[in-house]
Amino acid sequence: MSELVLINVSGRDKPGLTSEITGIMGQYDVRILDIGQAVIHDHLTWGILVEIPDESKSSPVIRDLLFRLHALDLQVRFAPITVEEYEDWAEARNRACYIVTLLSRDIKAEQIARVSAITARHGLNIDNISRLSARPSLNPAENRIACVEFSVRGTPSDLETLRSDFLHIAGEMNVDIAFQEDSIFRRNRRLVVFDMDSTLIEAEVIDELALEAGVGEQVAEITERAMRGELDFSQSFAERLALLKGLDESVLEQIAARLRMTEGAEHLIRSLKALGYRTAILSGGFTYFARHLQSKLGIDYVYANELAIENGKVTGEVSGQIVDGKRKAELLQEIAEKEHISREQVIAVGDGANDLPMLSQAGLGVAFRAKPLVKESARHSISTLGLDAILYLIGFRESETNQGLEQAGR
Repeated sequence: MSELVLINVSGRDKPGLTSEITGIMGQYDVRILDIGQAVIHDHLTWGILVEIPDESKSSPVIRDLLFRLHALDLQVRFAPITVEEYEDWAEARNRACYIVTLLSRDIKAEQIARVSAITARHGLNIDNISRLSARPSLNPAENRIACVEFSVRGTPSDLETLRSDFLHIAGEMNVDIAFQEDSIFRRNRRLVVFDMDSTLIEAEVIDELALEAGVGEQVAEITERAMRGELDFSQSFAERLALLKGLDESVLEQIAARLRMTEGAEHLIRSLKALGYRTAILSGGFTYFARHLQSKLGIDYVYANELAIENGKVTGEVSGQIVDGKRKAELLQEIAEKEHISREQVIAVGDGANDLPMLSQAGLGVAFRAKPLVKESARHSISTLGLDAILYLIGFRESETNQGLEQAGR
């Protein structure tokens, strides 16, 4: 009769340990049921669950392992496992798996304690914890990102309450927490669509135009109300646009030259391109400025509003269909079909109420530094870090994105 044994090994890591340990087991036709290891600061923790074919053979296997591991200065523990215990454990592996991503400038013990307390309260067990970001320097640096990913398993009774709990502590601790199902699509996204104003750039272009036209306060007040969802976008857009009538065309170039990119935007786009993603700007702003960004960043698709100009002056109108929230969602679907991908493979990023339709259409919708209404309505949000934090939501490690950038630059 076969015997099930759980073996845990710990100690100083060195090359060839896995080969040595499994080589001894191989002499006794041992079957591997599960295996895993972690190395933190060159210290190894290694676990393996095995089935030894004949119970009478377990003693020599354990004896040989014990002698060799002692010689290698490693600690080892053996624990017998019953068939019932194994079957219960294997059945639990069939439960839904989710990913919790903790993003911060620095990872603190309190953050992990509170995140893990919420997962436990909602009946989720942590299978694995991994650091996706690079190991931090002991000398603090600005704009750094620290990321820890939890793989959890179970069946939460109320997903909305779970998300609300994460959102609550994220605000209290000034961190970002994402909760998503660990599906086949999570690391198989292919298209990322961005809002432009206050997402890829740190400004609302229509407000910048209004300042030049001398109607800054009027337009900014309307913009703010529209972004909070208090005004219909198309109506408020038309009202703001009409106030720009007569503005000289030369102003557009001046504004484009001074627009500042959002933190992490350039790194994110470069990384996405290196990893083979397609990118798009779907903006309620203006094509002139979207094209400027397209040229600078290498964006694949641009859809925005065409500012009408006659005799070198802004007319206060746009040419063609207004790109509002509904249109953004339609464009997302159109581009996905053109690229022959499903909506589940699309990431959408935006900050305003008019971005919610496309955020809800995408497989991963991210409210970026968004107004409270948008943040609460979106499934995921980033409020404390730059745009490149999105790479960690996809599941990429910093070493992987850096390697992609190096290969793309060759």
